[in-house]
Amino acid sequence: MDVSQYLEIFLDETKEHLQSLNTQILNLEHSPEDTETINEIFRAAHSLKGMAGTMGYKRMQALTHEMESAFDGVRTGVLKVRSSMIDAIFQAIDALEEYVGNIQESADEGTNENIHIIKSLQDIIAGRDVEVAAAAPEVKVETEPEPVAAGETEVIEVTETGSAGSKGAWQNVPLGESETAVLTIAKQQGKNVFGITVEIQSSCLLKAARAFLVFKAIEDIGEIIVSEPPTQDIEDERFEQSFSMVVITEYPLYRVIEAAESVSEIERVTGGDLVLEGMAAEEDSSETPAAESLMVIEDSQETQGGPQPEKKSGRPVINRTVRVDIEKLDVLMNLVSELIIAKNSLVSATSSEESTTRSGVNEQIEYLESVTTNLHESVMKVRMVPIESVVNKFPRMIRDLSKKMNKKMELYMSGEETELDRTVVDEIGDPLMHLLRNAADHGLEDTSERIRQGKPESGSIFLDAYQEGNNVVIEVRDDGAGINVDMVKKQAIKKGIITFEQGENMTDNDVIDLLFHAGFSTAAVVSDVSGRGVGLDVVRSKIEALSGEVEVRTTKGEGSTWIVRLPLTLAIIQALMVTVGGEKYALSLGSIQTIEDIKPENIKYVQAKEVINLRGTVIPIIRMNEILDIESMKEPNDDMIVVIVKKAEKLAGLVVDELMGQQEIVIKSLGKYISKCRFISGATILGDGEVALILDANVLI
Repeated sequence: MDVSQYLEIFLDETKEHLQSLNTQILNLEHSPEDTETINEIFRAAHSLKGMAGTMGYKRMQALTHEMESAFDGVRTGVLKVRSSMIDAIFQAIDALEEYVGNIQESADEGTNENIHIIKSLQDIIAGRDVEVAAAAPEVKVETEPEPVAAGETEVIEVTETGSAGSKGAWQNVPLGESETAVLTIAKQQGKNVFGITVEIQSSCLLKAARAFLVFKAIEDIGEIIVSEPPTQDIEDERFEQSFSMVVITEYPLYRVIEAAESVSEIERVTGGDLVLEGMAAEEDSSETPAAESLMVIEDSQETQGGPQPEKKSGRPVINRTVRVDIEKLDVLMNLVSELIIAKNSLVSATSSEESTTRSGVNEQIEYLESVTTNLHESVMKVRMVPIESVVNKFPRMIRDLSKKMNKKMELYMSGEETELDRTVVDEIGDPLMHLLRNAADHGLEDTSERIRQGKPESGSIFLDAYQEGNNVVIEVRDDGAGINVDMVKKQAIKKGIITFEQGENMTDNDVIDLLFHAGFSTAAVVSDVSGRGVGLDVVRSKIEALSGEVEVRTTKGEGSTWIVRLPLTLAIIQALMVTVGGEKYALSLGSIQTIEDIKPENIKYVQAKEVINLRGTVIPIIRMNEILDIESMKEPNDDMIVVIVKKAEKLAGLVVDELMGQQEIVIKSLGKYISKCRFISGATILGDGEVALILDANVLI
């Protein structure tokens, strides 16, 4: 069977299981006796092993088999959870992530056998490295039969005769004349004919692969005559969570059910003797059994844990979600973009129409605007994903840093369900990781220093996410020492980033801003955690590339807060259209505070720079015609139109020639064509077909 068609699903599902393992093992470290967590870990390892085996990744399968065996020992009380086991399991997860990375790049898991990790796990299983529970029986490592995960059924005994007249789901398997003949002969020869129904777990994504393994397992001990749905539909995954089949075998029913249940992610297998309806009266019947129905006697089954749960009526409730390729969503977004451009074109065309016909066209424009807005919002909801997928890996990272730096610290997270555009979520992982590592290394004091200052021995790092208007705010804060402004200033002077005179005139916020300077670091010792001068400059450039901003607040002795603001979407924004020197430009409304009319005589100078005093606040002004190297259309004595923009706590006034009004615009990337001109963040196509450049207020400030 060609399993390459399942590769993407395999990768998605494997990543989810690995993230679940990371989270659950951290929970287990704090609550070693939590049975639910232990079972959850066992199920994830069991599923990973089955998936790896299905796809033919033997090294992954071998490693996950040892993980599964270790946690089978824990859940049966043979082994106790200790720090050495947690460390070994984390090493195994890292190795599995390496396999997944290789598979993602080349569809091959690579050649690393990870023998040392497997040996560590085998030592743990054999009790050579882990404390054995006091009343535990002798540890035995067996590969057959495989342990049964929660949610699966282990058949201990099956009674092959049940109440007459009871029916199973397989009764609807359609039988043709040839199938009926084969089954009749098989019964006459004394062979068993069973109807079997297999239900796959609702969370399973590799349904066709699981079905294939069930067919293969049953065909080892019998012959499958017919299935419902047909085999081609099952192979193409055109079925819900269950399928049925008719089997001829010399083995008893419980062996057939055991064979089917040996496949992972199977919820339940039921079966029974099959009786061909009308068989006794066959001689008197003139009808052809072309589509004869099946009547069965359903078995009563016992499981190790007690009687089988009562079967619920109707189909199992499944999570009605769809995995959508991001490229397909991008195509959909581009179509929405074209709609908006068409709307703008219509707006442009009507401006020259006669007033008698304009009202009817305006109604059409309003309707088109309503449709495009709704379509845009719908597409945006599809593209939105929780940031949980990014932040879930951080507790594990903080645990590792705590051990590496010998500092006690805890990470507290909130708002993981906050949603962002998928393209933004994919990019924020690295900046947030840098901020957390910075808080762990630079923010939190050593344990002895914290005790000396009367602080709790264990430092706290907080990661909070929440929505604020059209932005998502992510805060990383710590209860450490805060930023030593004087030390930052001295280090900047020492590195030649600023002069002594410049340092004397800088505010605390200006000095803190130096932390984002490329190559700047206050670390006395270079380590593999930080100190090489890479990190905060990367954080700022990455976040500003996403049209976001970073703000820092600090209190000496109490800690620091790093505030990241990101737009909900990067595709379509509300913008203020302006002209400078006869050319049209767009400014994101999100960065605009106010628009002011300023007389030339109100311009003042501070350190030879033009400023205005706006209601008690001194704001530097930026003449856009000079920045863009365009001759202004306005006379020197004319009143100036100043657009006040904000970046964190900083304000600036952009001097433009004219205001055109507010407009919804589609952002088009300019690629690498003008990448050196950083204050141009993209372009948009206007209704008349003209291209307008989008100005980045963050960079201008």
